[in-house]
Amino acid sequence: MVSSFFLASVLFVFGLISDNGEAGAFFLLIALILGLGSLVNYSASEFGVTNKRILAKVGCVSRRSLDILLTKVEGIHAEQGILGKILGYRTVVVTGSGGTKSVLKNIAYPLEFRKIVQEP
Repeated sequence: MVSSFFLASVLFVFGLISDNGEAGAFFLLIALILGLGSLVNYSASEFGVTNKRILAKVGCVSRRSLDILLTKVEGIHAEQGILGKILGYRTVVVTGSGGTKSVLKNIAYPLEFRKIVQEP
């Protein structure tokens, strides 16, 4: 999601600085499509923590859902790359009992998410 937004930003810049009008228009069109796709996916994603469960719904057309009881969570791991550090997001991996891993990509405020889940 964020990587496609980053690619859209780069293509937008190429479209603006291009000397060839047709190539510039093509880059701007691709940037618009990628940017709108990222925006729709971002706005359709939901994350939540209740006193009993972790809930996540990601995607617009193809929807992926996660529902884990807090008593079944064994650990939470947060991964962050350079772009994530700049833009303030991380990928959170929730490990459930039995070794099942659920990956939640591009979560804003992941440390707060982890803190809320680990509270007694």
